[in-house]
Amino acid sequence: MHNLRADERISIELREMYQRCGYLPYKVNQFEEYDLYMRNKRFLTSENVLAFSDMDGKLMALKPDVTLSIVKNTKDSADTTKVSYAERVYRVPRGGKCFKEIMQTGLEVIGRVDAYTMGEVLTLAARSLAAISSRCALDVADLGIVSGILAEENLSDDLCAQILERISDKNLHGLKSLCAQWNLRDRTVERLCSLVTVYGPFETTLPLYEQMDLPPVCDQALCDLRAVLEMTRACGVSNINLDFSVVNDMNYYNGLIFSGFVDGVPESVLSGGRYDSLMRRMGRSSQAMGFAVYLDQLDRLLDRRPETDVDVLITYTDETPAGVILAAAQKAQAGGESVRVQRAGETAVRSRRTLAL
Repeated sequence: MHNLRADERISIELREMYQRCGYLPYKVNQFEEYDLYMRNKRFLTSENVLAFSDMDGKLMALKPDVTLSIVKNTKDSADTTKVSYAERVYRVPRGGKCFKEIMQTGLEVIGRVDAYTMGEVLTLAARSLAAISSRCALDVADLGIVSGILAEENLSDDLCAQILERISDKNLHGLKSLCAQWNLRDRTVERLCSLVTVYGPFETTLPLYEQMDLPPVCDQALCDLRAVLEMTRACGVSNINLDFSVVNDMNYYNGLIFSGFVDGVPESVLSGGRYDSLMRRMGRSSQAMGFAVYLDQLDRLLDRRPETDVDVLITYTDETPAGVILAAAQKAQAGGESVRVQRAGETAVRSRRTLAL
């Protein structure tokens, strides 16, 4: 994989990791009906979609996302489907102004999502980050706790969205001001503020939430978090934090939700979670969970040109027999080295060593 781009190399490594855990390779269409993305645009990283009319006049779109295509083309069955993918998507990157072709790698579980499955997906997400950089962190939350707290108040969807936005921004002052404006109960405000202020390693932070005066409806979410903690700990994964700033749209997501970060990249490079709510919006009864690694975010971190282009540069002259050139190239390649063969005097590529014939 010496001559592969950084995103291609990482994509191959991650796919191999997922397939070793039984996630079967999945290939999606390059484009889908435009309406699929417009009906679910809040689920997308970017609402901008490249669209065109096909020969029948139907409006189509180059896919900006993989999950929606997988859900659309997977049967609603009692059996559990586990798939992995490496696809190119077309969208405007976060913070960008132009459409870009982006390599995206990830996995999806559609069917029944139990405690083992949640732990497995979260473990693979953490290991995906570690495969990119040793300096990484996976931030995890559970929307069951947020929704459980908000359920005790009669709030509009718009107000819930505003509360989630302030929690996501860790804006404690703005959160308190908003709650005061709408006369939320003191106990609700205290609970919501805890979501902003309590943050840290999974193992030490979860007990703090378990000791809080949370509504009984949050018990299942706490149980899920505890089960996931036990499994990830058994798998030797330690780069996980409990952080409710990763909360997202509750019309699409439910339960566990997470984002992954690596040093040197300001934005998240991985995101995922439970999306049973999206399944219901698409008329499906199955549960679902997955994540995607956004390899375009790694350009600044990984796409530094390597010190060499090939391991061995073999040069030859008009007098060098072709058989001698071939034998030298085959010998180097048999040892696992990459080889460039060219005439002497041509512009040389960077190599670890040179063999002149």
